[in-house]
Amino acid sequence: MFSRLKDDYPSWVVLIGSIILILDVTFYNKGLIFSLFFSGLMIYIGRKRASKKKGKFLFWGGIILACSSIFKLVTFRFLLVAILIHFVIQFGQSKKNPKKIDPIIQEPNHEKTNEAIIRTKPLFENILFGKQKTPEHSFEWNDINIQAGIGDTVIDFSYTVLPKGETVVFIRNFIGNIRVLVPYEIELSIHHSVIAGSTTIFGIQDSRMVNQVLHVQTPGYEQAVQKIKIFTSLAVGSLEVSRI
Repeated sequence: MFSRLKDDYPSWVVLIGSIILILDVTFYNKGLIFSLFFSGLMIYIGRKRASKKKGKFLFWGGIILACSSIFKLVTFRFLLVAILIHFVIQFGQSKKNPKKIDPIIQEPNHEKTNEAIIRTKPLFENILFGKQKTPEHSFEWNDINIQAGIGDTVIDFSYTVLPKGETVVFIRNFIGNIRVLVPYEIELSIHHSVIAGSTTIFGIQDSRMVNQVLHVQTPGYEQAVQKIKIFTSLAVGSLEVSRI
């Protein structure tokens, strides 16, 4: 019975947490939705005007307001208690039934040789805060797969030579803007996901995207010798793709 309760524990936490959240928003914190919307708006406008003092004030004020609203939730406290109980259960089980690892010793196969691997320096790194962009001079291309917290990312394909085949770019960002500059002769496929933001793709603008997924590609993408596939995801921010 204890084992079954342990297996169903995450499901019960999600179910009870959802019920508490509904009651919390309906009866105790009716202004929560407005508070989160207002703080998100402050963060978005602050990012747009980050170069000015007023923009920085709005940005950090929005973050503080959003955090304070979440911390006041009964649901948040319930999740903290649920996580603590989970670790206590895991610790008790590990003490009661410690795992035993029996080593398996195998004779080395001298006929096999170690396979050589090549490690290359990535164009971008995972960052929590800040802006990243490709160099403004010729550089060797490497596929991009990054995660960022708060900041902007700029990718300019005009300073590099793309290999034949499909070039892949993955960018996951919490808050910020993504700008991609692509030469006219390169075909493109874009998969974009956003909670709140805007997109401008080849001059076509959608300024009000809320919890949407977008997929567009150029007409000659499937037959192209050189092509770029871009996957982007944002919580709050904008995506701009332009020809150069």
